[in-house]
Amino acid sequence: MEIAVAIAAFLTHVRVEKGLSPNTVSAYRSDLLKFDEFGKKKKLTVESVTRDDLVDFLASLYRQKLESRTVARNLVTMRNFFRFTLVQELRTEDPSLNLESPKIRRSLPGYLRLEEVEKLLAQPDEKQPAGLRDRAMLEVLYSTGLRVSELVGLRVMDMDRAAGCVRCIGKGDKERIVPIGRKAIALVERYLRDARPKLLGNAKQQNVSTLFINRRGGPLSRVGVWKILSAYGRQAGMRTGLTPHMLRHSFATHLLERGADLRSVQLMLGHSDISTTQIYTHVVEERLKQIYKAHHPRA
Repeated sequence: MEIAVAIAAFLTHVRVEKGLSPNTVSAYRSDLLKFDEFGKKKKLTVESVTRDDLVDFLASLYRQKLESRTVARNLVTMRNFFRFTLVQELRTEDPSLNLESPKIRRSLPGYLRLEEVEKLLAQPDEKQPAGLRDRAMLEVLYSTGLRVSELVGLRVMDMDRAAGCVRCIGKGDKERIVPIGRKAIALVERYLRDARPKLLGNAKQQNVSTLFINRRGGPLSRVGVWKILSAYGRQAGMRTGLTPHMLRHSFATHLLERGADLRSVQLMLGHSDISTTQIYTHVVEERLKQIYKAHHPRA
């Protein structure tokens, strides 16, 4: 069987039968398309793939200067794919069975200093509907630490302005309630009153429930948010490219720097395992070292 045919069947399986999220299915598709291109060059079929072929494929990813984390994700995809081929009796053995995952260097997450956050928040032109939307969106991201996929999935009804919290659906369709600051709530209220109706006036359908909408009155996409933040980051003269995740990292880091406990930050970020949250302690430790070296007389 051609690899592309098996890939199509696998993607249908994980999307329809396993009910995986669109983001996960998209990641699987991206990884498997790379493997399909590799297989075509070597004239491989599903049945003929060997362990050595997979080693060569992973090595080709390293030659493309991909990070070890990305290569490890590709290996996980291969394991899931070939497990599927076994279940479907397309193969009699799993070539990925004894492959070792590459060692992942756990890098410190990038985050903004407080003065950089303030400078960023000052960039949108609040006199324009889109600018007021962007200011409200930035405030919500920094105030809650939401993932970009969670942000674009917010509905108007998910924001409980009286209780000061927001309801979101995270990874694995898990629901959580996150506190939101007064400044963010005030900006959202202004956006809902003064900007969203104007943006919604451009929509073909007037029943859009999504909180943040684009200039055409439709739901704002993840790519749209990335582009908006990237543009404001350049406008603010940020030292590195700004991403939605940097605001999430800034949210967690600033909480921990001011004494928040790790468990509370874990709950707000929606991490299923506290070990994922623990990376932020390294950020705080590094910051404390810098303060010590800068201010202690015997540092």
